[in-house]
Amino acid sequence: MKVITAVKRVVDYNVKVRVKSDQSGVDIDNVKMSMNPFDEIAVEAATRLKEANVATEVLAVTCGTQQSQETLRTALAIGADRAVLVETQAELQPLAVAKLLKAVVEKEQPRLVILGKQAIDDDAGQTGQLLAALLDWPQATFASDIRIEGDWATVTREVDGGLEVVSLKLPAIVTTDLRLNEPRYVTLPNIMKAKKKPLDVLAAEALGIDPSPRLKTLRVEEPAARKAGVKVPDVATLVEKLKNEAKVI
Repeated sequence: MKVITAVKRVVDYNVKVRVKSDQSGVDIDNVKMSMNPFDEIAVEAATRLKEANVATEVLAVTCGTQQSQETLRTALAIGADRAVLVETQAELQPLAVAKLLKAVVEKEQPRLVILGKQAIDDDAGQTGQLLAALLDWPQATFASDIRIEGDWATVTREVDGGLEVVSLKLPAIVTTDLRLNEPRYVTLPNIMKAKKKPLDVLAAEALGIDPSPRLKTLRVEEPAARKAGVKVPDVATLVEKLKNEAKVI
């Protein structure tokens, strides 16, 4: 079966983000960018399915500008067979991404789509669910284990109370959690091989999708500086401060 995995180019998780001086967003000029960590887990999961002879082909897809090709090359180096960039200059929001991915899915006809549960830039955690709704496919979010048997996927989900096991009839959507796997280290030979793998570029307009944002960001602010803590001599003083100063009890 064919597996599609969606990836996103974001500010590297090791970088301390800075807000633009006009508070219109996050400054990404001269900032290291990389693949969203949850999406790396998704690509690794798809690659392992292929190595286990469950999947026959892994297709990596991303939406964005030409620079996003770097992220796709990383996915190809991890183990994807080919890649598709849906190119657009628009500010992409989860609904637009889901619509673009839906168009790619309808064209490629995969049996499974694996996405990261959320992106670390907007933390929306919506794209997988929106895609499942648009396609009318079953979904399993926050997956920590995926097993495929025939036309069924058994997914272990991480929920507030512990773990939940669900069965999905393929085709289906799965979003990955941190404990699903640990992505492999990308070696230099695989990076060189990735340069020879096919990478197609599609225009968003060619898919008949308007990716224009539906929401407008009014202002972006850095969080307020955390106040220094204080030591208290006894429990009575602690309770008094919690009650009268912090007003939490």
